[in-house]
Amino acid sequence: MESQTIGSAHLGLRDQVLAELRRRIVDGDYPPGERLTEDRLAADFGVSRNPVREALRVVEADGLVTMAPRRGAVVATPDPKAVADLFAVRAGLEAVAARLAAERATPQDVTRLRDLVDAARRATDAADFSRVAELNSDLHMSIIDISGNRWLSTISAAVYLHVHWIFRITASHRAPHSWSEHTHLVDAIASGDGDAAEAAAHAHVAAATAAALENLAAAD
Repeated sequence: MESQTIGSAHLGLRDQVLAELRRRIVDGDYPPGERLTEDRLAADFGVSRNPVREALRVVEADGLVTMAPRRGAVVATPDPKAVADLFAVRAGLEAVAARLAAERATPQDVTRLRDLVDAARRATDAADFSRVAELNSDLHMSIIDISGNRWLSTISAAVYLHVHWIFRITASHRAPHSWSEHTHLVDAIASGDGDAAEAAAHAHVAAATAAALENLAAAD
């Protein structure tokens, strides 16, 4: 992966460092258990230690990093309770979004969702799991957007930061099943049947929850 220097965008320096640090954690460039020293990150990003220190405080609050005795900042390892709690919230959010999307989706919206599912299938076949994780988040955020409910949009940002992270960790096992479940979900939305869309969303999140917890148990 090409290293990106920080400082060219219009965001404040700390916000740029924070965005890049979050991206590298959720994409698996910095995997669970990896130590993240201020000096190492400052060198990675081409900045001083101050914005790195500030960004580390935020990702610690996000739950993406923990502070370990004598080790400092370490990329967090998801635990089963936290994952179960996250996916319980996700189940409710996605069920509401799917029902509303079924009621409100235009033909252009459905085409957009089908294009994302097709792209995820191709990325799965190519074993490009970083791309699959990105498309997974894009699909679900698109469904939330189509729902037209601004409260769902506001709530979803923090939730999907963690959903993307968990999905990326398990993507090699989860991806082949995920895009087929997405096809069923998009078909239900396209049908305009809110009950079917809600049921498809619940089934999808239940399968995702089981896969994530199984993967964590296997890693212990």
